[in-house]
Amino acid sequence: MNFGPERICRVVLGLPEAGLRVEWLRDYLSRGPSRELAEELERVCEASERSDPAARETVLALALLFVRSPDDGFVERLRAHAESLRLLSLGRLLRRAPAPLRSVPPPEEAPVPNYGAGRELTVGERRSLARAPSRRAFDKLLADPHPLVIRQLLENPRLTEDDVVRIAARRPLRPEAVQAIARSERWLKRPRVRLAILLNPGSPPTVAMPLLAACTRSELIEIVHGVDTSKVLRATARELLARRPPLEQSDAADHVLFH
Repeated sequence: MNFGPERICRVVLGLPEAGLRVEWLRDYLSRGPSRELAEELERVCEASERSDPAARETVLALALLFVRSPDDGFVERLRAHAESLRLLSLGRLLRRAPAPLRSVPPPEEAPVPNYGAGRELTVGERRSLARAPSRRAFDKLLADPHPLVIRQLLENPRLTEDDVVRIAARRPLRPEAVQAIARSERWLKRPRVRLAILLNPGSPPTVAMPLLAACTRSELIEIVHGVDTSKVLRATARELLARRPPLEQSDAADHVLFH
């Protein structure tokens, strides 16, 4: 049974945590998105683009879901409905973009930072350091090429938002690092982390494209004027800016997304 766009927003906003919102949407959408459900999400996305606060929070949860599950069958079915029915707002959220050329070697071939042990540490040893309740090895860990090490580090309670922004802003960027951040509810809901991903030309489009829908007006402007912004990302940001209401109507809404 479909809920309708208004009830979808009410249910999502009634859940207190980002993770619960994402999992409810996953369950709802994975039942087999129909034409009617795609049209409901289109109305939610349209309202979000007009800076409706409830719809924008709901679309942020949708974006987090699509970032985590870009290849799930329900995502492909929604994309197909958006294309066939010309659901432009939902289509922007699910838009594809060409992947950037990889500028770093795969993790297994990348040099490992010198941890000062007199030898190259194993992945298991580096993961153990990433779990440690100390920041002593953080400078090395933040540059570690292995996604398992980064995932472990992202769970460390001593890690700060500035640390995660450093990982997301690093150039050349390791796609595996951004994908690890995308799996982290704790960090991907942070606006500064999302913006660092969006401004990095090495970010995988499956992560970057859905996050555009959660941007404020000022963030969209920054992306449009970004020196290294991809053509598809810049064009989509311009489309979203054009859909925004006059500035005085949307200023307050730009600050309500959960953090």
